[in-house]
Amino acid sequence: MPDPLHPHPLPPGPRPIEQDKILIIDDDADEVEVLSLGLTRRGFAVLSATNGAQGRVTARRQHPDLIVLDVKLPDIDGFTLCQELADAPDTCRTPVIMLSCMTRPDIIRRTRVTGCQYCVRKPCDTEALLTLIRHSIDEARA
Repeated sequence: MPDPLHPHPLPPGPRPIEQDKILIIDDDADEVEVLSLGLTRRGFAVLSATNGAQGRVTARRQHPDLIVLDVKLPDIDGFTLCQELADAPDTCRTPVIMLSCMTRPDIIRRTRVTGCQYCVRKPCDTEALLTLIRHSIDEARA
């Protein structure tokens, strides 16, 4: 039966574009809030975890398009977690950008050995981080 309020239904619109999901694993609530706000304003869906165990579970259940990972977490260091994610079949293709307040050459080498794409110094410039996020996601999809 025709709808009297809408006698000429509109054709279905274009399929909504799925948002890229970013998982932020950081125990600093202020850092998570700033990053989340900046990424959400730019169209990303943002997930967060405050420790490594929660981050590992979220990564495996939610399949984010990219993970932003702090080097210092309360229960595990970011290097170990990054290596675990790189070794797991369900997360091995997920790009990781590590955040660190330390920029010593050994820290940067360790991030590369664990499989992360970039190491960014905290506090970070949101625009620069956004560029690295976009590049990492595009590269992972290529």
